[in-house]
Amino acid sequence: MVSAQYRIESRDSLMGSLIPSPNFSHLYADCSLAVAVAVKSVADPTRQEVRVIHIPSGEIVFSTTDAKKAS
Repeated sequence: MVSAQYRIESRDSLMGSLIPSPNFSHLYADCSLAVAVAVKSVADPTRQEVRVIHIPSGEIVFSTTDAKKAS
């Protein structure tokens, strides 16, 4: 069995039926699934930052644009 190696992080509230709870810390074994859940978990991924982190390396493998920093 593959261990869970990906975590979703965001400064913004995450929501949606794919997220177990507002204060979740669910880990994912599949990077593609973690990215899909991350994008679906923010109201507007073009304006809210959400990241998928590879836990063993700490590398950010996916990040949406954080428009708040740009403005």
